[in-house]
Amino acid sequence: MRISVTGGEGFIGSHLVERLVEDGHHVRALAQYNSFNAVGWLEGIRHHPNLEVVLGDVRDAEQMQTFAQDSEVLFHLAALIAIPHSYAAPQSYFETNVLGTMNVLNAARRAKVRRIVHTSTSEVYGTARELPISEDHPLQAQSPYSASKISADALTFSYWSSFGLPAVILRPFNTFGPRQSMRAVIPTLIVQALTDPGSIKLGSTTPTRDFTYIEDTVDGFIRAMDANGVEGETINLGTGYDIPISELLHLVQAIVGRDLSHTLDEQRLRPENSEVDCLRSDNSKAAKLLDWTPKLTGPDGLSKGLEKTTYWLQSQIASGHFSSREYVT
Repeated sequence: MRISVTGGEGFIGSHLVERLVEDGHHVRALAQYNSFNAVGWLEGIRHHPNLEVVLGDVRDAEQMQTFAQDSEVLFHLAALIAIPHSYAAPQSYFETNVLGTMNVLNAARRAKVRRIVHTSTSEVYGTARELPISEDHPLQAQSPYSASKISADALTFSYWSSFGLPAVILRPFNTFGPRQSMRAVIPTLIVQALTDPGSIKLGSTTPTRDFTYIEDTVDGFIRAMDANGVEGETINLGTGYDIPISELLHLVQAIVGRDLSHTLDEQRLRPENSEVDCLRSDNSKAAKLLDWTPKLTGPDGLSKGLEKTTYWLQSQIASGHFSSREYVT
């Protein structure tokens, strides 16, 4: 099958592209243009015979038309995702996440794709009003990033409603695992625990999150590609188990075998009304429509995912790719 993937060089995108080419599909992956000709996490499979890497930008409408040509399925993952930076540069988030999504939707429509899978985020729900969070939960734009993703989701739904574009919206809950950006709490926490002799720097430790291992998230994307009757649907991908960041710290300390204190890093604090206090997925719709249930669930599943992530990060540190100095907001 001919498949196109925007955001193919990123965390989730690269894992998805690898899975697709391993399954024998012919994949065209978009990586954001840069003067170094770098393709991010796709470097290791850059010359795979089933893979074509295109450098570009979803903000360019004409290029997206060319990119989507001859595609049977299009996965749209390209987005700006760092929540703290969205406070500093909100316009860039709307240009990429909303205008970029419109360009991709128009390209998919012209290419007459069989299915477009659009990537949302659990951040669109904001702090849970009821638990677990179903797809009918109110959307609350508690950050410019969240607002841009709500807009992109609404735009995608409108193209299904207005033009019959065969789109499905997937809403992952806090995916983690190898290759995740150091901006995210799990890799930041693990790398500090492995390398810092002193205390770990963290933001607020009271919010709870539903952490989903990368292999489970990718499996949900694969199933959404072929599932029948899911056009126009929005589907959560989460485990249904949430944990406070303070308890996550204890799990990581147990895995690395170090007892470390932690200090508050005010750079990682969100504005008071912007913090999302609790996220826990209702994944019953995914089970029904996609026949999807995560393999790593509950405390034991989370620990196994953390162990896999820690092992990978240890190998990266040993090869000089990561250090505690790369802790960023």
